[in-house]
Amino acid sequence: MRVFKSLVLLFLLPVVRGSMVQLKNGGYEDIVIAINPGLPENDNIIRNIKDMVKEASSYLFNATKQRFFFKAVKIIIPLHWLPKPEYLSIKTESYDKADVIVANPFLKYGDDPYTLQYGRCGEKGRYIHFTPDFLLNDNLYNIYGSRAKVFVHEWAHLRWGVFDEYNNDAPFYVSINSGKASVEATRCSASVTGKYIVQSTTKECKYDEQTKLYEAGCKFVPNKIQNAPASIMYMQSLPSVVEFCDQSTHNEKATNMQNKMCNYHSTWEIIKNSPDFSNTSPINSTSPPYETSFTLLQTKDRVICLVLDVSGSMAQNNRINRLYQSAEIFLLQIVEMGSWVGMITFQSTAQIKINLQQIVSENVRQNLIKYLPTSADGGTNICEGVRKGFEVIKQKYANLYGSEIVLLTDGEDTCMSNCLTEVENSGSIIHTIALGPNAAPELEQFSDVTGGLKFYATDTVDSNGLIDAFSGISSGSGNISEQSIQLESTARSVAVKQWMHGTVTVDSTVGNDTFFVVTWDRITSPPDILLRDPKGKEYRTSDFTVSVLNLRTARLNIAGTAEVGDWYYSIQNNHTHSQVISMIVTSRAASLAVPPVTVKAHMNKDTNNFPHPMVIYAEVSQGFLPVLGATVMATVEPQTGSAVELKLLDDGSGADITKNDGIYSKYFTSFKGNGRYNLKVHVQGKDKTVRLGRRQNQALYIPGYIENGEIKMNAPRPEVSDDEIQAKLGSFNRVASGGSFVVEDVPLGGTTDVFPPCKIIDLEAQYEENKIHLSWTAPGNDFDVGQAERYIIKMSESLLDLRNTFENATSVNTSSLVPNPAGTKESFQFKPENFTIENGTIIYFAICAIDNASQTSEVSNIAQAALFLPPKESSPSSVPGDDGINEGINVLTIVLIVAGCVAAVLIAVSTAVCILHKKNRK
Repeated sequence: MRVFKSLVLLFLLPVVRGSMVQLKNGGYEDIVIAINPGLPENDNIIRNIKDMVKEASSYLFNATKQRFFFKAVKIIIPLHWLPKPEYLSIKTESYDKADVIVANPFLKYGDDPYTLQYGRCGEKGRYIHFTPDFLLNDNLYNIYGSRAKVFVHEWAHLRWGVFDEYNNDAPFYVSINSGKASVEATRCSASVTGKYIVQSTTKECKYDEQTKLYEAGCKFVPNKIQNAPASIMYMQSLPSVVEFCDQSTHNEKATNMQNKMCNYHSTWEIIKNSPDFSNTSPINSTSPPYETSFTLLQTKDRVICLVLDVSGSMAQNNRINRLYQSAEIFLLQIVEMGSWVGMITFQSTAQIKINLQQIVSENVRQNLIKYLPTSADGGTNICEGVRKGFEVIKQKYANLYGSEIVLLTDGEDTCMSNCLTEVENSGSIIHTIALGPNAAPELEQFSDVTGGLKFYATDTVDSNGLIDAFSGISSGSGNISEQSIQLESTARSVAVKQWMHGTVTVDSTVGNDTFFVVTWDRITSPPDILLRDPKGKEYRTSDFTVSVLNLRTARLNIAGTAEVGDWYYSIQNNHTHSQVISMIVTSRAASLAVPPVTVKAHMNKDTNNFPHPMVIYAEVSQGFLPVLGATVMATVEPQTGSAVELKLLDDGSGADITKNDGIYSKYFTSFKGNGRYNLKVHVQGKDKTVRLGRRQNQALYIPGYIENGEIKMNAPRPEVSDDEIQAKLGSFNRVASGGSFVVEDVPLGGTTDVFPPCKIIDLEAQYEENKIHLSWTAPGNDFDVGQAERYIIKMSESLLDLRNTFENATSVNTSSLVPNPAGTKESFQFKPENFTIENGTIIYFAICAIDNASQTSEVSNIAQAALFLPPKESSPSSVPGDDGINEGINVLTIVLIVAGCVAAVLIAVSTAVCILHKKNRK
């Protein structure tokens, strides 16, 4: 229970993605279900969403013992669908922040529902993905069960952070029941009955000689009629299943993610320890007290107003010039075509620079940048600026619903709270950019209450922080083909007459509207620039455009679609002093039919109290498929001190809970002080190593059912071939801003070693030639960074004893085992003592790591090593278990007959010899 209590602390983590769901008296409100803008208009999608959620509300209510139901849902309708009177305008809702998205799969990869979930046990997921076919095709009922039941299954992933109780990668395991070893299907509860069938032949499965489990292609086919009421996280499609597994029905021996990630606790235990559960009481009713209500919201053209601080402090540290450079990139390269853009500046008062203009041509973009500020003076009144921004939007629209404000400031303003309620009720989304160390600490509240993005840029010029912040403010519409994608953002100090060299890869998924931008920070004349495309064509400084209003930026727009391949650049500092030179490259999708590779970076929370660790995540994908094998580097820049660079991994260890899911992760513990930090991620994919993966954590595809003794198989799950899934991804470069976060309670005098090694989550055990072979990934000194001091390995024949009383279990001699650096694959072999190993023996193992400050990690996942010798294959007509006996009798009979024959021959020979001997004597 000690470990379980520490696990429960994870529930205190705030939601990251911006979900607006509220729980009031057991009813979930403000659930957002968004239809992808790429889908053609189809009213049946809306109708079936409504039917699904209404039915799911009653199912959830009963499954949670009359505690939760779905009260109010918002459905976002794409802009291109015809308007209807019942369609209202969106407010702060958006596709990117939706709890459920409805979108086509990439590469026609099937219709498996799934929840994107990469946090720890108890942490909320990112979103649920349903395909339109799943919502429209009733033939899928036999495969997944009713849509309502599937929705509740996925909701448990999303809301309560529980995991699946099946495992497609480890569908079977060895278990001992009543002293007898057997191979079981990975399931919960274990009382779900069925047969082990080869899907292609419908014959009963045989044992595999290598694995000692069932052969490849073997499936557990359940009986349609069951007595088992659990579990929803295993096979919600069964008519009898109406509950989550609890302590009494949980199968802790099953090799599934729920056991691995939640320390072998049942899904109902995790749900009961959630804030949702503790903040509600059972409802005295047999059905939900309210029927689910639905609001239909239609998106509209993007409307955005820049609200820019021009107070006196903006004249310091070259901030006003950097603002111009960054906002110019936003207006010329980032904001999408068709958007409406306005601009105001503020100090003690606010001034409208230009009213809303729709970007329909390059001329409109060029006209907008003329109004960017070039001077700074006066005080800071942030509320005045925001109100003036609202005024600009209301000149065209009756309300502020769905509009966006980009609010940049470097100053403090003690009066910000005066307009916080007005901002919260406005229906506008406010993205905030804090510039420098003294930006108002209350600034992020504006983003928090409106669902906006949060950014922070230091005064360190060679980090490109301000440019990256503006580049990260793309539309949340879900129309990725329209959005600008950052391929490169790098800056460095270049000495006199020295060169800055680099390579940017333009891959086949991008290439339209491609810009190469060079900035510098000292003299107004540009450095010497040489850019060479993959075919050898060269672009010189004279080919770049330098604006009269912005003399420290040179821009090159590549006509048409940029050449695919490596673009090489060399930039020489021809100034008499060293200066910071940067290269920024942006592009857009090359084709509407092929989604570009994208990167989304963020922290696991946006506020943190020392000494709690944080986790950096970077999701690399193409369409909805994960991109594997990329090199992902994260840079975290504190308010004071130097930046920290970390390599993120997708190896299923440390902070990364699932291997090869396209989510690259790393713990962050290098806190340099209190205040704001920003996150930036560089991703590089090399042609020979990068590849697409398959989406994991999908709803269980039921192979078939047994009804009245008859096996009725479903069609095999559609699989995409490796050739098709590796659809010429090639090399690529990406850069993404992960926004900002705030850290508090860091000691002023510096920190001591307060971070233990991270929990080992990939321990595996095998029985090989009278020895146990253990393998795992090495943790670090501080979570997954550095090197641990030593290991403690324990073993037991009881899984629960090992979990509950690890310290009392039998120790393994690890005196010869020295930990390797974090991320290294560890291997350890030993012969267990004081254990009698025979057929049917199962031994469980767990491990802890200790660092040089005697900080101890959590106990690892529990691995089992089983010695199991499958019985000889029996003929279909024989009774199971008879073969060994019959075989033994047959062998014994033959031995006795042969022995008898030999004895008879010997007696006959002896008699003949005796007779001959007597005759000779006579």
